[in-house]
Amino acid sequence: MIIARLRRTLSDKARAWAKAQDLTLPPTLAVAAPPPHVKADLSLPWPLAAAKAAKMNPLALAGTLATALAELPEVESAEAAPPGFVNVRLRASVLAANVKAITLDPKGYGREENGTKAKTLIEFVSANPTGPLHMASGRGATLGDSLVRIMRRLGRAVAAEYYVNDGGDRVILLGESILARYKQSRGETAQVPEKGYQGEYLVDLAAAAPAEKSSWDAAKWGRYAMDTLLASHKDDMKVFDVTFDRWYLESELFASGAVEKTLAFLKSRGMVFEKDNAVWLGTLNAEGSTDDKDRVLIKSTGKPTYFLPDIAYHKDKYDRGNDRLIDIFGADHHGYVPRMKAAIAALGKEPDSYHAIVHQLIHLFRGQEAVKMSKRAGTFISLREIIDEVGKDACRFFFALRTPDSHLNFDLELAKKQSSENPVYYVQYVHARIHSIFRKAAETGLLKAGADLPLPNGAAYAAPEERALLLKLAWYPEVLLDAERLLSPHPLANYLMELAGLFHPFYEKCPVVAAADPELGRARLLLIAGVRDVIGEGLDLLGVRAPDAM
Repeated sequence: MIIARLRRTLSDKARAWAKAQDLTLPPTLAVAAPPPHVKADLSLPWPLAAAKAAKMNPLALAGTLATALAELPEVESAEAAPPGFVNVRLRASVLAANVKAITLDPKGYGREENGTKAKTLIEFVSANPTGPLHMASGRGATLGDSLVRIMRRLGRAVAAEYYVNDGGDRVILLGESILARYKQSRGETAQVPEKGYQGEYLVDLAAAAPAEKSSWDAAKWGRYAMDTLLASHKDDMKVFDVTFDRWYLESELFASGAVEKTLAFLKSRGMVFEKDNAVWLGTLNAEGSTDDKDRVLIKSTGKPTYFLPDIAYHKDKYDRGNDRLIDIFGADHHGYVPRMKAAIAALGKEPDSYHAIVHQLIHLFRGQEAVKMSKRAGTFISLREIIDEVGKDACRFFFALRTPDSHLNFDLELAKKQSSENPVYYVQYVHARIHSIFRKAAETGLLKAGADLPLPNGAAYAAPEERALLLKLAWYPEVLLDAERLLSPHPLANYLMELAGLFHPFYEKCPVVAAADPELGRARLLLIAGVRDVIGEGLDLLGVRAPDAM
């Protein structure tokens, strides 16, 4: 990719310069976009680092580096700037060639050459199959699925997994809850358990159960309800355009003996001790542990806590050949992260190979009015309801716009607007508009059907609005790398907003079909084809449609 290649070219030139000057540069040399008021394409802070180590004047060093970099064929100019930056302007022909490369292979644009070969497993959503998926599940699904798509585009080996908590006492508790609802529907006196599931969805589930339900006990009711709810989770994820490589059942874990084997493995490593008739994981003083206390694995009753099968599941992830694990949790899991890090260390794995993302709450609004929801009271708003009202595209784009650690205000009315106020509509409209321009170009004969767009001379792109688009397109692969580094799709969602924003002034000031001459028109067609392809591919990485017409 152009910025990556330029980074290597500029770095090689800078290291040769540093060697000639008997200077030392840092191992990694960053390349950044300059602030808007600086008329340059790239900003290099490298002389600051070299000057600090050598105790020399950084601006003077920047001047000599600028002279060296100006010799590169890709560079139009390189100038020193206080306190010790080098601002580089690229040749328009280089940027034009990049746009041509985008249109020739849109799906290959962004793939990192010689990237890491480590295998990553991302687990997300993993909602208990005891009720419908809610808004938080949608945010976690957007986060996880978009990361999987982005990392695959970069060339990573990455898989997506959903862990189904279908074991333990929750099956019986769910069964007792729905059985009580069934009896109530028959006019019988029955009470949902105090810690049971209160939602009205259980009434509907009970009504839809097969005829033999009158003879079912709580265990049978629980299994029926859990299987039905899990099927609804799978259907919701399909509608939300989220795909998992595996739906891993907790019951599989127990059936395979993995839980007992994991406990034995921890014992063999000296990580387990007994106290108060219970079995504990000694994480408090373990090397690499960040937990604040030891944790119970087996209760005094002989039953395992939820923590032991969770450790067994993560051990299984590593045993399957994964090098890096990423878990995506809801807002109520902050305390679980250091505990899981400690478990990873107890398994003998590098704690930094495990990453947890905790996404924050979503607050639902209709304009200025808050929409109340309470999962415990059974009146929560389900994800499917939101999808049905505003559409999958608006949900996923809105969820992707914010960092996971920020609270999200979701305005249902805004999400339905067909105007530039609606972020997803704003981006999708540009994609559709460019398609309409191409249809018009075909009608007028500017571009014949099946004809290839030639690579124009860089001088064809003289307008500042054209150069702004050229540069923005060049940064797209770096945005994907930022999303991977930050473990969040928000850099991509915001980039698409910015790219769409740059298209509008271009469209107003740079005629395409009605350009001054056909060659200029075709050069601009190539430019907007690059915009079209990057928006289309970027939206796809977010799980959002890129319509040809609106």
